[in-house]
Amino acid sequence: MAGHSKWSNIKHRKGAQDAKRGKLFTKLGKELTIAAKEAGGDPNFNPRLRLAIDKAKAANMPKDNLERAIKKGTGELDGVDYMEIRYEGYGPEGTAFIVEVVTDNKNRSASEVRATFSRRNGNLGTDGAVSWMFQRKGEIIVAAEGVDADELMMAALEAGAEDVKEEDGEFTVLTDSADCNAVAEELKKAGYNVTEAEVAMIPDNKVQITDLETAKKVMALYEGLDDLDDVNDVYSNFDISDELLEQL
Repeated sequence: MAGHSKWSNIKHRKGAQDAKRGKLFTKLGKELTIAAKEAGGDPNFNPRLRLAIDKAKAANMPKDNLERAIKKGTGELDGVDYMEIRYEGYGPEGTAFIVEVVTDNKNRSASEVRATFSRRNGNLGTDGAVSWMFQRKGEIIVAAEGVDADELMMAALEAGAEDVKEEDGEFTVLTDSADCNAVAEELKKAGYNVTEAEVAMIPDNKVQITDLETAKKVMALYEGLDDLDDVNDVYSNFDISDELLEQL
Protein backbone atom coordinates (compact mmCIF):
# COMPACT_ATOMS: atom_id res chain seq x y z
CA MET A 1 0.00 0.00 0.00
CA ALA A 2 1.13 3.56 -0.60
CA GLY A 3 1.30 5.34 2.70
CA HIS A 4 0.79 3.84 6.12
CA SER A 5 -2.66 5.37 6.56
CA LYS A 6 -4.35 3.39 3.81
CA TRP A 7 -2.60 0.19 4.88
CA SER A 8 -3.69 0.83 8.46
CA ASN A 9 -7.29 1.39 7.39
CA ILE A 10 -7.34 -2.08 5.85
CA LYS A 11 -5.56 -3.69 8.79
CA HIS A 12 -7.78 -1.91 11.32
CA ARG A 13 -10.88 -3.04 9.45
CA LYS A 14 -9.56 -6.59 9.56
CA GLY A 15 -8.64 -6.13 13.22
CA ALA A 16 -12.20 -5.19 14.08
CA GLN A 17 -13.49 -8.29 12.30
CA ASP A 18 -10.91 -10.48 14.03
CA ALA A 19 -11.83 -9.11 17.44
CA LYS A 20 -15.48 -10.03 16.89
CA ARG A 21 -14.43 -13.61 16.22
CA GLY A 22 -11.94 -13.69 19.05
CA LYS A 23 -9.10 -14.13 16.57
CA LEU A 24 -7.22 -10.95 17.31
CA PHE A 25 -6.47 -11.92 20.91
CA THR A 26 -5.32 -15.35 19.76
CA LYS A 27 -2.82 -13.79 17.36
CA LEU A 28 -1.61 -11.35 19.97
CA GLY A 29 -1.26 -14.15 22.49
CA LYS A 30 0.93 -16.17 20.15
CA GLU A 31 3.21 -13.19 19.59
CA LEU A 32 3.51 -12.60 23.33
CA THR A 33 4.35 -16.26 23.94
CA ILE A 34 6.98 -16.42 21.22
CA ALA A 35 8.56 -13.12 22.25
CA ALA A 36 8.79 -14.26 25.87
CA LYS A 37 10.21 -17.63 24.86
CA GLU A 38 12.80 -15.95 22.66
CA ALA A 39 14.27 -13.50 25.15
CA GLY A 40 12.51 -13.79 28.52
CA GLY A 41 9.46 -12.29 30.16
CA ASP A 42 10.88 -8.90 31.18
CA PRO A 43 9.92 -6.27 28.58
CA ASN A 44 12.70 -3.98 29.81
CA PHE A 45 15.23 -6.44 28.37
CA ASN A 46 13.11 -7.81 25.53
CA PRO A 47 12.22 -5.21 22.86
CA ARG A 48 10.07 -7.64 20.90
CA LEU A 49 8.02 -8.43 23.99
CA ARG A 50 7.64 -4.74 24.80
CA LEU A 51 6.20 -4.09 21.33
CA ALA A 52 3.88 -7.09 21.68
CA ILE A 53 2.65 -5.85 25.05
CA ASP A 54 2.00 -2.36 23.68
CA LYS A 55 0.06 -3.85 20.78
CA ALA A 56 -1.98 -6.09 23.09
CA LYS A 57 -2.84 -3.18 25.37
CA ALA A 58 -3.84 -1.03 22.40
CA ALA A 59 -6.26 -3.80 21.39
CA ASN A 60 -7.67 -3.90 24.96
CA MET A 61 -6.51 -7.46 25.51
CA PRO A 62 -7.47 -8.52 29.05
CA LYS A 63 -4.57 -8.35 31.50
CA ASP A 64 -5.04 -11.98 32.56
CA ASN A 65 -4.80 -13.15 28.94
CA LEU A 66 -1.70 -11.06 28.39
CA GLU A 67 0.09 -12.31 31.48
CA ARG A 68 -0.90 -15.93 30.80
CA ALA A 69 0.51 -15.76 27.26
CA ILE A 70 3.83 -14.43 28.57
CA LYS A 71 4.04 -17.14 31.26
CA LYS A 72 3.49 -19.80 28.59
CA GLY A 73 6.50 -18.41 26.78
CA THR A 74 8.72 -18.35 29.87
CA GLY A 75 7.67 -21.88 30.85
CA GLU A 76 5.82 -20.84 34.02
CA LEU A 77 2.65 -22.32 32.49
CA ASP A 78 2.21 -25.21 30.09
CA GLY A 79 1.68 -24.05 26.55
CA VAL A 80 1.83 -24.98 22.89
CA ASP A 81 5.23 -25.19 21.22
CA TYR A 82 4.80 -22.64 18.43
CA MET A 83 7.10 -22.23 15.45
CA GLU A 84 7.42 -19.24 13.14
CA ILE A 85 7.34 -19.81 9.37
CA ARG A 86 7.39 -17.37 6.47
CA TYR A 87 5.68 -18.08 3.14
CA GLU A 88 6.16 -16.00 0.01
CA GLY A 89 4.08 -15.77 -3.12
CA TYR A 90 2.52 -13.73 -5.89
CA GLY A 91 -0.92 -12.24 -6.34
CA PRO A 92 -2.77 -10.59 -9.26
CA GLU A 93 -0.79 -8.15 -11.43
CA GLY A 94 2.50 -9.47 -10.09
CA THR A 95 1.89 -8.25 -6.55
CA ALA A 96 4.16 -9.77 -3.91
CA PHE A 97 2.95 -11.29 -0.65
CA ILE A 98 4.80 -12.30 2.50
CA VAL A 99 2.81 -14.40 4.96
CA GLU A 100 4.11 -14.78 8.50
CA VAL A 101 2.70 -17.81 10.29
CA VAL A 102 2.82 -18.88 13.93
CA THR A 103 1.76 -22.49 14.23
CA ASP A 104 2.00 -25.76 16.11
CA ASN A 105 1.40 -27.75 12.92
CA LYS A 106 3.61 -26.91 9.94
CA ASN A 107 1.84 -29.25 7.53
CA ARG A 108 -1.58 -27.78 8.28
CA SER A 109 -0.35 -24.24 7.83
CA ALA A 110 1.45 -24.95 4.57
CA SER A 111 -1.63 -26.66 3.14
CA GLU A 112 -3.95 -23.79 4.10
CA VAL A 113 -1.65 -21.07 2.77
CA ARG A 114 -1.06 -22.92 -0.50
CA ALA A 115 -4.78 -23.53 -1.00
CA THR A 116 -5.62 -19.88 -0.34
CA PHE A 117 -3.09 -18.66 -2.90
CA SER A 118 -4.48 -21.12 -5.46
CA ARG A 119 -8.14 -20.29 -4.86
CA ARG A 120 -7.63 -16.52 -4.94
CA ASN A 121 -5.65 -15.85 -8.12
CA GLY A 122 -2.21 -16.23 -6.56
CA ASN A 123 0.75 -18.58 -6.54
CA LEU A 124 2.81 -19.78 -3.60
CA GLY A 125 6.50 -19.25 -4.28
CA THR A 126 9.73 -20.62 -2.85
CA ASP A 127 11.73 -19.15 0.02
CA GLY A 128 13.21 -15.83 -1.07
CA ALA A 129 10.87 -15.47 -4.04
CA VAL A 130 9.69 -11.99 -3.03
CA SER A 131 11.39 -11.11 0.28
CA TRP A 132 14.17 -9.36 -1.63
CA MET A 133 11.57 -6.71 -2.57
CA PHE A 134 11.04 -5.80 1.11
CA GLN A 135 13.05 -4.51 4.04
CA ARG A 136 12.34 -5.39 7.66
CA LYS A 137 12.00 -2.05 9.44
CA GLY A 138 10.61 -0.54 12.59
CA GLU A 139 7.59 1.61 11.77
CA ILE A 140 6.43 4.21 14.31
CA ILE A 141 3.30 6.28 13.70
CA VAL A 142 3.11 9.77 15.19
CA ALA A 143 -0.05 11.89 15.09
CA ALA A 144 0.63 15.05 13.07
CA GLU A 145 -1.63 17.46 14.95
CA GLY A 146 0.43 20.30 16.41
CA VAL A 147 3.70 18.74 15.29
CA ASP A 148 6.43 20.67 13.49
CA ALA A 149 7.86 18.36 10.81
CA ASP A 150 11.42 19.68 11.10
CA GLU A 151 11.44 19.35 14.88
CA LEU A 152 10.10 15.80 14.70
CA MET A 153 12.71 14.90 12.08
CA MET A 154 15.49 16.20 14.34
CA ALA A 155 14.12 14.42 17.41
CA ALA A 156 13.64 11.16 15.52
CA LEU A 157 17.11 11.17 13.99
CA GLU A 158 18.69 11.98 17.35
CA ALA A 159 16.79 9.03 18.83
CA GLY A 160 18.24 6.71 16.17
CA ALA A 161 15.59 6.75 13.42
CA GLU A 162 16.49 6.43 9.74
CA ASP A 163 13.79 8.55 8.12
CA VAL A 164 10.51 10.38 8.69
CA LYS A 165 7.66 10.67 6.17
CA GLU A 166 4.40 12.61 6.35
CA GLU A 167 1.17 11.49 4.70
CA ASP A 168 -2.57 11.58 5.39
CA GLY A 169 -2.40 13.44 8.70
CA GLU A 170 0.33 11.42 10.36
CA PHE A 171 4.07 10.89 10.39
CA THR A 172 5.76 7.56 9.79
CA VAL A 173 9.14 7.19 11.49
CA LEU A 174 11.28 4.39 10.04
CA THR A 175 13.99 2.68 12.06
CA ASP A 176 16.23 -0.35 12.01
CA SER A 177 14.10 -3.26 13.20
CA ALA A 178 16.16 -3.59 16.39
CA ASP A 179 15.73 0.09 17.30
CA CYS A 180 11.94 0.41 16.96
CA ASN A 181 11.02 0.22 20.62
CA ALA A 182 13.87 2.45 21.80
CA VAL A 183 13.08 5.18 19.26
CA ALA A 184 9.36 5.01 20.07
CA GLU A 185 10.11 5.44 23.78
CA GLU A 186 12.34 8.45 23.12
CA LEU A 187 9.64 10.10 21.02
CA LYS A 188 7.07 9.51 23.75
CA LYS A 189 9.41 11.07 26.31
CA ALA A 190 9.78 14.07 23.99
CA GLY A 191 6.01 14.55 24.09
CA TYR A 192 5.00 13.11 20.75
CA ASN A 193 1.75 11.16 20.39
CA VAL A 194 2.97 7.73 19.24
CA THR A 195 -0.13 5.85 18.10
CA GLU A 196 1.55 2.68 16.87
CA ALA A 197 4.96 1.03 16.79
CA GLU A 198 5.77 -2.30 15.19
CA VAL A 199 8.33 -4.15 13.11
CA ALA A 200 7.05 -4.69 9.58
CA MET A 201 8.13 -5.73 6.10
CA ILE A 202 8.26 -2.51 4.05
CA PRO A 203 8.22 -2.87 0.24
CA ASP A 204 10.92 -1.05 -1.74
CA ASN A 205 8.47 -0.30 -4.56
CA LYS A 206 4.68 -0.44 -4.96
CA VAL A 207 2.50 -2.05 -7.60
CA GLN A 208 -0.21 0.43 -8.59
CA ILE A 209 -3.70 -1.11 -8.80
CA THR A 210 -5.81 1.05 -11.10
CA ASP A 211 -9.04 -0.86 -11.75
CA LEU A 212 -11.77 -2.09 -9.44
CA GLU A 213 -11.80 -5.74 -10.51
CA THR A 214 -8.08 -6.16 -9.90
CA ALA A 215 -8.42 -4.35 -6.57
CA LYS A 216 -11.13 -6.80 -5.53
CA LYS A 217 -8.93 -9.78 -6.46
CA VAL A 218 -5.90 -8.41 -4.60
CA MET A 219 -7.95 -7.68 -1.50
CA ALA A 220 -9.63 -11.09 -1.67
CA LEU A 221 -6.20 -12.74 -1.54
CA TYR A 222 -5.00 -10.48 1.25
CA GLU A 223 -8.12 -11.04 3.35
CA GLY A 224 -8.17 -14.77 2.63
CA LEU A 225 -4.62 -15.16 3.89
CA ASP A 226 -5.16 -12.90 6.88
CA ASP A 227 -8.27 -14.87 7.87
CA LEU A 228 -6.28 -18.10 8.34
CA ASP A 229 -6.01 -19.01 12.01
CA ASP A 230 -2.25 -19.64 11.87
CA VAL A 231 -1.40 -16.43 10.02
CA ASN A 232 0.08 -13.73 12.21
CA ASP A 233 0.61 -11.06 9.56
CA VAL A 234 0.43 -10.47 5.82
CA TYR A 235 2.57 -7.95 3.93
CA SER A 236 2.22 -6.91 0.32
CA ASN A 237 3.42 -4.23 -2.10
CA PHE A 238 0.10 -3.31 -3.69
CA ASP A 239 -1.12 0.28 -3.80
CA ILE A 240 -4.86 0.91 -4.12
CA SER A 241 -6.06 4.47 -4.53
CA ASP A 242 -8.45 6.05 -2.02
CA GLU A 243 -11.16 6.13 -4.69
CA LEU A 244 -10.93 2.38 -5.27
CA LEU A 245 -10.72 1.64 -1.55
CA GLU A 246 -14.02 3.41 -1.04
CA GLN A 247 -15.66 1.13 -3.60
CA LEU A 248 -14.46 -2.12 -2.05
